[in-house]
Amino acid sequence: MTIRTIEQTALKIEKESIKDLSFSRKEVLLDIDSQLMRNHDLHRAQILGNLSQGKVSIWFETANQKLYRVDTTIWAVGSQFITLKGGTAIPINSIVKID
Repeated sequence: MTIRTIEQTALKIEKESIKDLSFSRKEVLLDIDSQLMRNHDLHRAQILGNLSQGKVSIWFETANQKLYRVDTTIWAVGSQFITLKGGTAIPINSIVKID
């Protein structure tokens, strides 16, 4: 039996196409420790993006529960959304993983 990981099941998307997706208000990470780690990882990625324009991989879930991955630079982390290079926004509650 093969167990498929989040990395294997996510569809790759370009940041310019994210604006065409719909997001839910539902939190995808159910335990508080995972949410705190996500917040830490987002701020680390923002610093990387602002200092060296370094890209990260972001896995996120849409309203129809499809999983996507985008490789991009995070410019800003707000209280509810992150902003990517080019002005695209993703709700933080939809982000599953940052690497």
